[in-house]
This record gives sequence, C-alpha cells and structure tokens, in this order.
Amino acid sequence: MNRTILLPTAYLIDQLAGDPEWLPHPVRLIGNAISSGESRIRRPGQSSSFELLAGAGLTLAVVGSSYWITATTIRLAHRRSAVLGSTVEVALAWTCLAARNLEQEATAVITSLHTGDLPHARGRLARIVGRDTETLDSQGVSRAVIETVAESSSDGIMAPLFYMALGGVPLAMAYKAVNTLDSMIGHADDQYFYFGKTAARLDDVGNYLPSRISALAIAVAAKLLSHADPQTAWRTWRRDGSKHKSPNAGQPESAMAGALHVALGGDNTYAGELVRAQPIGAEFPQPSADKARQAIRLVSVASLIGLSVGVLLTCVPRSRKQN
Repeated sequence: MNRTILLPTAYLIDQLAGDPEWLPHPVRLIGNAISSGESRIRRPGQSSSFELLAGAGLTLAVVGSSYWITATTIRLAHRRSAVLGSTVEVALAWTCLAARNLEQEATAVITSLHTGDLPHARGRLARIVGRDTETLDSQGVSRAVIETVAESSSDGIMAPLFYMALGGVPLAMAYKAVNTLDSMIGHADDQYFYFGKTAARLDDVGNYLPSRISALAIAVAAKLLSHADPQTAWRTWRRDGSKHKSPNAGQPESAMAGALHVALGGDNTYAGELVRAQPIGAEFPQPSADKARQAIRLVSVASLIGLSVGVLLTCVPRSRKQN
C-alpha cells in the first residue's frame, strides 16, 4: 500500500478507535514472547558474559521475528487480494500508534484531579507510569502526566510514524518490539544490567531521531496555541534536553517544560527506592492540572505535525525517482 496514504489512514483510525482492550494487540504478543524467551534462557548464577550474550540474542530474535512476521503476513494477505492486503496493512499500522490511548489515559487522570478525587487520579496514573504514585500530591500527579505525555509523544506517536514512513509497517513493528524490550528488560538494575543492555542501547539508538523530531514538533505546536510559548520551548529544549538520564526522554520533556513554563524532572520513587534526577525547567513553578490538560492539547497538535513530517518523508524516494 502507498505509504503516503497508509500513514494518515492508520492515524485516523487510531484517533477514532484508540486501542480497544478486547482486540488482540501485537505488542501484547511481543511482550509474551519476551517473557517466554527470558524464562527459557535465564537461570540463577549465570555469568555476566552469558547474560549479555543471552540478552542480545533474545533482543535480536524478537526484533527480527517481529519484522519478518509482519512482512510475511502483509505479503500473504496481498497475494490473496489487494483489498485484503491493504486492510491487513492498515490494521497492523494502526496498532503501532498510541495517540488516542495516550490522550484518553492522561485525560482520565486529569479529570479525577479536577473533581478532587486524588486517590483515583493516583490509581489511573499508575496505569501509565512506572514510578510510585501512592503518595503523590496534585502537583506530583500533574508533573507525572506531563512527563509521560511528552515522552510518549516520541515512542508512541513520532517514532512509529517515522519508521513507518521509512520502511513500512514491518519496520514500525520492529521498532515497537525494541520499545517493548526496553520497557521489560532494559533496566539498569542488578536483575537486568547485563541481560537488558542490548535492548536498552538499541532503544536509545532507535529513539534518537524521533525524540528530537518530537521536541521540535512540540516547539512548533506551541507557536500555534495561545497558551504555549514556542521561544521558551526552544531555549529550554536546547539547555535542558540532555539533563535527563535517558539521552532521548529529556528532549520532548524539556521542550514541553519551556512551552508551558512548568518544572519537570527531579526525584521520583520506584518500588520504594528514591531515584534522584536533575530538574528540567527549574526556574518555572510546579505544574497544575490545568497545565497537564494543556500538555495533552499540545501533544495532539504536535502529533499532527509529526504525521505531516512522516507523509513528507514518504514522498522523498518518489521525488528522486522522478528526477
């Protein structure tokens, strides 16, 4: 299917339907494959060298099989009929995007804050973040929402569109496999330091360009919205983008901090353990629920900019051939 048509079609379906929980999702299958593979190859007392090689092998196997299965499924569907092939391709492309689901989950948290139900807001927040939420106040919940929305604008929207534009649905699905591997085993703790190292590094590489495209899209989107500041978004991004422990997550987060004039980053608690981090946009006040709602709108506009960039990328090879 023509990618210039594929990208906006998949994006539109995602906006209309989101991610229905009853529908089988490739990312869940990828997650099951990772869990199964890990349980088969890991044993207590293994050396760090074995852990590193085993983790690399699992990572390459999951990413490679995700690409191959997706490409084969689409190819076989097209052999049956063009209509079936295009339908399967669009359906798989849709599952790579998470714009609507991100907006719904974040909005549910903010709605609970606006109604004064902080415990419910914490519970909803726990569905989309890894940090401990039980003791967060309203500002802490709002900060977590903004950070998650900003970071997810890259790995849930921009990156899939970027790789779909470059290499079609198979490459986008391979990216989703990398992202899922990183979320499951790419941790710098004692359990996964060696086993998840390849997954973590591959995720860093895979998100390098999309995260910066996302930050730029947020800054451009700020120009289009009255409540956001594009100049400060740009300045804060250039100054604070590298302050995050991740080489990529800090890019859209810092642009968002500047656009909305809110302080992000700083210390968080994970599984009862305090993890210290540098603040982003430290000169700004702590965010409110209203700022979090503005962040959701900002990412919605930024995602449309990302879609436009993706569509333009699909036109580049065609233009070269015509010349």
